[in-house]
Amino acid sequence: MANVVLEFKAVSDFDPQSCPVLIIGQLGSLQQINWTQVKGKLLPVVTKEARNASIIPLNPNPTDSCPLYLNYASVAALPSRVSRHNSPSSAHFITRLVRTCLPAGNNRCILMLCEQSDVFASACAIARAFPLFTRRSTSCTTEKKRVTVEFLIVGQDGNHLDPFMLETLNSTADGVRLAARIVDTPCSEMNTDHFLEARYLSLEVKAVASELGISPTIIRGKELKQRGFGGIYGVGKAAEHPPALAVLSHTPTGATQTIAWVGKGIVYDTGGLSIKSKSTMPGMKRDCGGAAAILGAFKAAVKQGFKDNLHAVFCLAENAVGPSATRPDDIHTLYSGKTVEINNTDAEGRLVLSDGVVYASKDLSADIILDMATLTGGQGISTGKYHAAIMTNSEQWETACVRAGRSSGDLAHPLVYCPELHFSEFTSAVADMKNSVAVR
Repeated sequence: MANVVLEFKAVSDFDPQSCPVLIIGQLGSLQQINWTQVKGKLLPVVTKEARNASIIPLNPNPTDSCPLYLNYASVAALPSRVSRHNSPSSAHFITRLVRTCLPAGNNRCILMLCEQSDVFASACAIARAFPLFTRRSTSCTTEKKRVTVEFLIVGQDGNHLDPFMLETLNSTADGVRLAARIVDTPCSEMNTDHFLEARYLSLEVKAVASELGISPTIIRGKELKQRGFGGIYGVGKAAEHPPALAVLSHTPTGATQTIAWVGKGIVYDTGGLSIKSKSTMPGMKRDCGGAAAILGAFKAAVKQGFKDNLHAVFCLAENAVGPSATRPDDIHTLYSGKTVEINNTDAEGRLVLSDGVVYASKDLSADIILDMATLTGGQGISTGKYHAAIMTNSEQWETACVRAGRSSGDLAHPLVYCPELHFSEFTSAVADMKNSVAVR
């Protein structure tokens, strides 16, 4: 595993020769922050005149950077303007700048200059620059490297973060890095058993449950079939490691509503008998991204005192090829009781999610259900590389998700919601529906 410890802390003074520093902000913020606020990070090797001179030539298009003193200090400028469907924080550019401009060393600092409204997105963006998983031989060292992140808030007198906000940022960054580690880990080290069992890796479902004082619910293997979870079982039954439905539940006193997050956890997707090609199969270790993100988010939310009932539902399976693999033309009975004729075994995400969503509705009595999934390549065509696709029967939640995406840096954009015009695509002569449209 990578050995970088990331910590968000209050602003303090460092000699850049002992703690190299990267200062990031929009050009206006870099110009607005006065010398007294940053000199503790730069003296004695960088003078006020040198710092001011380094800002003058910056011309972010979309970004720009300048070293202040050898490899000990650098300043980097973010875009001054963004379009209306982007995050005002320029989160994606923050991640790039941290990866490319942070000076080397075992003890480093990032000083982030931004408005209060951009703090959360900026912190998440920085966390993404420090993935936890690696198998590079050069990274096999026990020596810990530390990166400290500090914020100066532009445009207000009290320009430091309070302890609660710092705690929130640390919890959120841990969740972001946990989710990234799970999707970066190959299936040989992250099968369905690994995802569940703390004895394999340190931060999966049972380990998170133990840390939070929660007893997980786990339905696994043939018990899924016996209890009617035909979607999850049908997708994962051919794999060496059995499929599972796992649930973590947070039920605080005084909760007024129940929310369920349902995650697609396909730890590897070969496509099944409708097998993927050599160019589309690599990278399918990431098909558990929805479940991984929900695990990280659940951990962060509960640690920060989430006030309503919150359930995290993980639909875990490996879509493998084998003697017992689902065939096109097979019919599965889902947890809802609906039957599905399989015409594409590579359209498996909707099958496992159906069981999870119905479980959240029927067994957990959720008022609000949100599912998260690396569901289909059609998303990339519809909303592009940087925006997740939102599909919901609630205009209110559609708007809220887009707004939350801009605030957090996890961008989202709505798809057309008009299911009545498309139901006919899934018509089956022998079951309640097919699992894929006629043209795919």
